[in-house]
Amino acid sequence: MELTQLLDLVLHVDKSLGSLLAVYGPLVYAVLFAIVFAETGLVVFPFLPGDTLLFIAGAFCASGMMNAPLLITLLVVAAITGNTVNYLIGRAIGTRVFTHDYRWIDRAALEKTHAFFESHGGKTIVIARWLPVIRTFAPFVAGVSAMSFGRFQLFNVTGALLWVVTLVMAGYYFGNIPIIRDHLNTIVLVGVAAAAGPVALAALVRFGRKLRARKSGVQL
Repeated sequence: MELTQLLDLVLHVDKSLGSLLAVYGPLVYAVLFAIVFAETGLVVFPFLPGDTLLFIAGAFCASGMMNAPLLITLLVVAAITGNTVNYLIGRAIGTRVFTHDYRWIDRAALEKTHAFFESHGGKTIVIARWLPVIRTFAPFVAGVSAMSFGRFQLFNVTGALLWVVTLVMAGYYFGNIPIIRDHLNTIVLVGVAAAAGPVALAALVRFGRKLRARKSGVQL
C-alpha cells in the first residue's frame, strides 16, 4: 500500500475504505489495526480518525465486505495495546514532561488532559475513549501520574471494549442508512459535542468554585 493511499484512507476513510478493501482485501485489517494502535498509543497521532473509522468499518461489515467479530477483536486488541504502550511511555518519562519542552508533545493538549485527569481520576481512561485528542493523551497522563498498572488496565480494557463494540455495531446497524451515510461527518461532530458537553460543564463549575474560593479566601 502506497503512502498516498494510506494518507487518503486516514483523511477520507468514509470514501476510500471500500476501494481499498476491493484492491487489498484482508490487508486492510492490518491497516485499521495500525491506525487505532497509533492514535491510542502515540501522542504524535491525535489527528487520526478513530471514531469515524470504527463506524465506517462497521457499515462495511454489514455489507459483507468485512467480518464483524474479527474486526472487533483486532481493534479491541489494538486499542488496549496502544493505550498500554502510551501509559508505559508516560511512566518512563514521568513528571519531567511538565518541566521540559518536548517538540513531539502538544503542550496545550497535555495540560488539558492532565486537568481532565485530575478532575475525573481513573474513569478518565474510559470517558476519554469518546473524546478525540484527549483519547490519545489520557493513557500518557495516567503513566505520568503513576497510576498503578493494574488499575489502569481495568479502565483501559473496559474503555476499549465499550468504544470499539459500540461504534462498530452502530456502524453495522445504522451506517448504511442513506441519511446517516450522507451526513456522517455532521453526526460525528454532534456526537463529540454531546460527549464533551457534560465534561466541559463540570470543568466550568469546578473553575467557578475555585474562583469564588479565591475571592473569599477559602482554600478548597
